[in-house]
Amino acid sequence: MPECQNCEAFVTDQYVRVFAPTGMESVRVCPNCPGKVREGADVRDARSPRH
Repeated sequence: MPECQNCEAFVTDQYVRVFAPTGMESVRVCPNCPGKVREGADVRDARSPRH
């Protein structure tokens, strides 16, 4: 089962297919990761707090 590389939360195969870069079997950050955002090919801290 795929897991988020950041928080180790479960993610679905479909989520990985849509959001993971080509060739990766897991995502680098998921919706459960507080304060993280995807920016192009990078993952960075959010500039404003996420609640």
